[in-house]
Amino acid sequence: MTRTRSSSGLRIEQVAERAGVSPITVSRVLNKPEAVSERTKAAVWKAIEEIGYVPNRLAGGLASNTSRTVGMVLPYIDNVAFSERVKGVTDVIRAQGYTLLLGLSGYSPEVELEHVVSFLGQRAAGLILTGTVHAERTYSLLARSGIPVVEVPVISGRLIDMAVGYSGEDAAYAMVQHLARCGYRKVGLISTPTLNDRIVQDRRTGYQKATADFGLARDPSLMVETHVGIVSGAKAFVELIGRHPDLDAVFCTSDLLAIGCILEAQRRGISVPGDLGVAGYDDIELAQEFLPPLTTVRLQRYEIGTTAAKLLVERFQGREPAQRVVDVGFEIVVRGSTRKPHG
Repeated sequence: MTRTRSSSGLRIEQVAERAGVSPITVSRVLNKPEAVSERTKAAVWKAIEEIGYVPNRLAGGLASNTSRTVGMVLPYIDNVAFSERVKGVTDVIRAQGYTLLLGLSGYSPEVELEHVVSFLGQRAAGLILTGTVHAERTYSLLARSGIPVVEVPVISGRLIDMAVGYSGEDAAYAMVQHLARCGYRKVGLISTPTLNDRIVQDRRTGYQKATADFGLARDPSLMVETHVGIVSGAKAFVELIGRHPDLDAVFCTSDLLAIGCILEAQRRGISVPGDLGVAGYDDIELAQEFLPPLTTVRLQRYEIGTTAAKLLVERFQGREPAQRVVDVGFEIVVRGSTRKPHG
């Protein structure tokens, strides 16, 4: 019988003994976690962490132990911000002879961990992860594997290795500042769920800081969470206007939410931007074609992807990047869905 050893000499049998399960069960946890109960997975991962085990196929980080692939984990793919990021990554790595492995997490740290294990099992040369909210097991596993990692689109927090992005907090703050300069005083926030999403959490923090700094109305009931989409934006606006009939502006953490908000306002005879200012986030193609054209935050989506990929390629080639954390910035794009600033 062939024994499976890690680079440190530990055997899979030792993990099994520590966890009180069979070696086959340990293998299932690493290869087919969906086939194992949560209780058993927890016991196996605890044993792995306690003894510092890294399976042979995950160990090392040496060039000779990797394939010409890059693993990337996204929450979803049906979002222009994510798809353009993927295109940026692919354009760079393909030119270097690498291919992309893609996994979708749905913002679940545990699902992300499963993808990370799978990518490492396929000997990926590097990883690109979304955000900085990861399972503790992901942190410990990646630390032991030594694989290059880039987190996007973030530049702060508990970074694993390298990062490319912008300050979501600063972007949200700047947009609320713009709304305040336009004379709006009661600004609501419609966001996607903040649970396990540091990126949206940062946008919410920026909104809260700006409302405080510029003397705007502050009330937890001015903040509504919903799923991304035009219909969701319309429904969230109905909820907001029901709570606050005197609401005079809404900041949405996606353009689709903002467009839904405008459509519902127009249906109710509310003038945009006269009676209600609406601002979005992302600057999708529809934002500038919509009536009124949408004021929004423009992100360097494609550039985030290309820059992240270039950092990995430098590591693959044995070079240390000049910058491990790259801020690509953002832009406030003022269009017709908000009034002109006072003064």
